[in-house]
Amino acid sequence: MQADDIPGFALTCQAPAKINLALHVVGQRADGHHLLESLVTFADHGDRIALASAEADRFTVSGRFSQDLPVSAEGKDGNLVLRTRDLLRREVTAQGDAAGPVHLHLEKNLPIASGIGGGSADAAATLRGLLAFWGARVAPARLKELALELGADVPMCLDGSPLLAKGVGEEISPLSNLPSFPIVLVNPLVAVSTPAVFRALTKKTNPPLALPSGVETAGEWLAAMAGMRNDLEPPARALEPVIEEVSDALRAAGADLVRMSGSGATCFGLFDGDESAAAAGQRISAAHAGWYVLATRTAGTRG
Repeated sequence: MQADDIPGFALTCQAPAKINLALHVVGQRADGHHLLESLVTFADHGDRIALASAEADRFTVSGRFSQDLPVSAEGKDGNLVLRTRDLLRREVTAQGDAAGPVHLHLEKNLPIASGIGGGSADAAATLRGLLAFWGARVAPARLKELALELGADVPMCLDGSPLLAKGVGEEISPLSNLPSFPIVLVNPLVAVSTPAVFRALTKKTNPPLALPSGVETAGEWLAAMAGMRNDLEPPARALEPVIEEVSDALRAAGADLVRMSGSGATCFGLFDGDESAAAAGQRISAAHAGWYVLATRTAGTRG
């Protein structure tokens, strides 16, 4: 995990990339929301949120992918970090606690609209950071409600630990026995619209995700995950055929398991060791200079 604090700030919070190791679409509610079952883990790398005292609210950005970020909270596409600040401030002040001005800084290291939960992780990190910064307390159940109000993936990003998510993402069961894997994340830097992918999904009711029982080792988990799916991958590939090229590059580099994360276009490859993952990342970067490539590890137990 990125360990260093951002200079000049009182507090730095990690916003690790969220990885859907499997994502099954199992139904659709009457209100149109899809019902999902997803095996989720997090990378040892992601965005970072930093906080400092200020005379008036301030928001700054940096990082490779900061240039396209909205810098206001206005509208449906307003910056999620600022929407999180405003939502939590209303909650904290309604309780009679202070929630004073704050300088928020977002270091945007993850591609935007890439299927690895960057915005959701940023919102979750902002919630955690502001609670600590303001010295405020919100009951865990209420915090989860606030997180869900910000987005379906925000509750699962609050802890940054392996989990099984169901419903629209709000039914969360921690997984204490999921191993840590060497992983390579690859994104062709093509933004994919999540609503467009869901609209292109022809079958809304698919077989559920069956978690294996009695598995502990990385090899056993890999064998189990090989029988799982990402039901959003076929429609995403139809919308952006380059996703297939990304998957092929990971397989050619020796990945034991290759799959798309979320609604894409990021794909991941799981490897048998850190050295092989690093070598694969270098190989793919050399062949595709315009792609985002990251060799890292996932959260989880280490043997």
